[in-house]
Amino acid sequence: MTLNDKIAQAASLLKTIASDYAPATFASSLGAEDMVLTDLICKHAPDISLFTLDTGRLPEETYQLIQRVRERYGLPLRVYFPQHEAVEEFVSSHGPNAFYESVALRKHCCHIRKIEPLRRALAGHKAWVTGLRREQSATRKDAQVQERDADNRMQKFSPLIEWTEQDVWDYIRRFDVPYNTLHDKGYPSIGCAPCTRAITAGEDVRAGRWWWEHEDLKECGLHAKSH
Repeated sequence: MTLNDKIAQAASLLKTIASDYAPATFASSLGAEDMVLTDLICKHAPDISLFTLDTGRLPEETYQLIQRVRERYGLPLRVYFPQHEAVEEFVSSHGPNAFYESVALRKHCCHIRKIEPLRRALAGHKAWVTGLRREQSATRKDAQVQERDADNRMQKFSPLIEWTEQDVWDYIRRFDVPYNTLHDKGYPSIGCAPCTRAITAGEDVRAGRWWWEHEDLKECGLHAKSH
């Protein structure tokens, strides 16, 4: 399948989501895939709302991109923050960088800064759109273009699920889509600043995320499945 075919397929799916699952929303992490989806949604399905999660620990480059998105597309990008009481309690009890100490504490931090705000962001919607790709990591190899999100009780769509990394960057370059400048410094996957590092040649694209943990555990929980 050519990139043009994949673009047409993704655009068609987004239009269907906008019409059949309204109100739908797009959860943007502002990564390369999500910038492709931002561009596609603005062009083909502007009724799908956009939001992002500000964990309070994002790199400066991510904030710069948020501003560029607002200037480029002129669409409201709603920003959700964690509840400050929960952050204060976590930091007071465990320290500001406790996520390095154990997987349990790291997941607790992710829950406070990502999972709870996500649930607030998704409330009232019938579906949400993500930038997941199967190629991204071992934990995503079985992901489907449409799945039932049992935890949030709605449909979850991943229009770029079969796109390759090359497809993503070909699209970005073809349409001059803004992207996080950390990608030019060896960061294929970008999250919170203390939990993200650059990778070296040959490493998995998700190797820079929570690099001190085992690969099979490296998800924040946003895309975890209930069993």
